[in-house]
Amino acid sequence: MNLALQNKRRVGWILLAIAIRVYPIQIVSYNTENLFDYTHDTLKNDTDYTVDGSRHWSYTRYKRKVDQVARVVCNIGGWDTPAIVGLCEIENERCLRDLRYVLYQYHYESIHYESEDERGIDVAVLYDPKQVTPIRHGTLKVDLGTDKTRDILRVEWQIQSGQMTSDTLYMYICHLPSMRGGAAASEWKRRCAKDILQHDIDSLLNRDVHSLIVVMGDMNTSPKNDLRGMTNRMCDYHGEPEGTHWYEGRWDCLDQFYVSPGLDRMAQTFIYSEEWLMTENKDGEQVPRRTFHGWHYDAQGYSDHLPIVMQIP
Repeated sequence: MNLALQNKRRVGWILLAIAIRVYPIQIVSYNTENLFDYTHDTLKNDTDYTVDGSRHWSYTRYKRKVDQVARVVCNIGGWDTPAIVGLCEIENERCLRDLRYVLYQYHYESIHYESEDERGIDVAVLYDPKQVTPIRHGTLKVDLGTDKTRDILRVEWQIQSGQMTSDTLYMYICHLPSMRGGAAASEWKRRCAKDILQHDIDSLLNRDVHSLIVVMGDMNTSPKNDLRGMTNRMCDYHGEPEGTHWYEGRWDCLDQFYVSPGLDRMAQTFIYSEEWLMTENKDGEQVPRRTFHGWHYDAQGYSDHLPIVMQIP
């Protein structure tokens, strides 16, 4: 075989390898800290985030907030766009539409359902249709009696990844009830939500013990291994910073990933904490650069939470 033909074949194999390369799947969970539009919805308690409200929210501030959230999403991915971005504290479809517009070059699509949350903040998901395809989706209602809270978003994905044992990924995006009124006094609300989650997870694992399942979002409590059949990847997290949320002088990892055994053996997890997401507080500590510090608006702020990232090879 002559050298020219050998080189031609070598180039052909290289191009084929590039064409069939399987990229890691990146999954992001991010609490955006009150991504409200600037108009009042008469069905929601959103008046703080209106032009005449206590936060003096405006078109300019709203658009700046959308741009900041978009910057976080596109920088996490680097050259490879995150396949799935679970979002907490999104007011409505308009916020998602404007976020997708800023991220237009990534061709994201979104899934969102309006919940009965009194403030109108929901969970939602952005996804890259080149990497994942939603098979079906819906919500799990969290019934707290007279208290109204966010639904749990449930999505089944078809995914493409070389080391996955199944092409279906079951995902739950959560923003569990807050610790308002005290952690102990409000724990029953989060336990109620997790009982609803557990029932659905059990049905999947009883049908197929190898089901690939991710529970993610703001759990509003420290990491615990309290879902049967699942591992909380943030329980044994060792890294800098020590958590995703800074409150009253300490870190806590409120944002978490739970995974089923099939994912636990292959997934890598980390907290995304680039320098530009942080600011120095009065005590000299580096903390998340949030949109509001008390009542002071910071146009360069992002959120009071840091994103967490899971990478599946």
